Amino acid sequence: MSGLLGSASSAADKRAALRVGLNSGRLQRLPGAFSPLVAKAVAEVGFEGVYVSGAALSADLGLPDIGLTTLTEVAARGAQIAGATELPTLIDADTGFGEPLNTARTVTVLEDAGLAGCHLEDQVNPKRCGHLDGKDVVSTDDMVKRLRAAVSARRDPNFVICARTDAASVESVSAAIERARAYADAGADMIFTEALYELADFERFRASIDIPLLANMTEFGKSPLLTTRQLGDIGYNAVIYPVTTLRLAMYAVEVGLREIADTGTQSGLLERMQHRSRLYELLRYEDYNEFDTNTYNFTLKDPEP
Repeated sequence: MSGLLGSASSAADKRAALRVGLNSGRLQRLPGAFSPLVAKAVAEVGFEGVYVSGAALSADLGLPDIGLTTLTEVAARGAQIAGATELPTLIDADTGFGEPLNTARTVTVLEDAGLAGCHLEDQVNPKRCGHLDGKDVVSTDDMVKRLRAAVSARRDPNFVICARTDAASVESVSAAIERARAYADAGADMIFTEALYELADFERFRASIDIPLLANMTEFGKSPLLTTRQLGDIGYNAVIYPVTTLRLAMYAVEVGLREIADTGTQSGLLERMQHRSRLYELLRYEDYNEFDTNTYNFTLKDPEP
């Protein structure tokens, strides 16, 4: 029953797969997963990878995305999500949770947790959501030190270290491109071009940077929602949808709770719910039953009304 209680692929295999994907010439699509169950759905639909968003993780804890989460929290949730599927998982490591030495430890902890890669940003710590106004960035030299510490701490050369620059909306797109070049020289494997305003900005980055590029297609932010075809045609290597699944889920949750409050029953919501049988299918109940019939002898038939 390979992969029943966890991924059948090793963390090293997943990291190698992410590297291959980024160099394949095909856009790697990484929807955000705020839980292992969501990661299973991402894998079943057929995406190339999973993304763990710091904003979604913060929100799931009932906190704003302003640098309140810790490395321990992020690594623990990342490990759970990364272990749920055969797909490589990229995780948001904010500013590295401290000074360069802390950033080095962050990489080792995330590597041990089974992640395929992480991204580090050039914001001042504590950071904030990249699509909020009022953020600030550290100097290029400080970010280079952050990245060099991360690269030096990496043990698996396939662990992807992505450098996110927030400078486009703080300084200018030209300044962000210059920073990205310095980050690539410092050893970054990929550049996360955050909060760009128009298609032409994405095209400018691609024309100026030789290493893989990652686009953030978050809703209600500063960037246009480009299609996978548009991003692929530009030459981007990866795209994330960081909070999409959480927003979809929370919208449905709020609608459902209001209907129960108003009508006194959830009976009108049944057609908008994931059926029990579908959840069991996603969780592979049958496989567990077959694995050890002496222990697991339940039936999956729905109870009689």
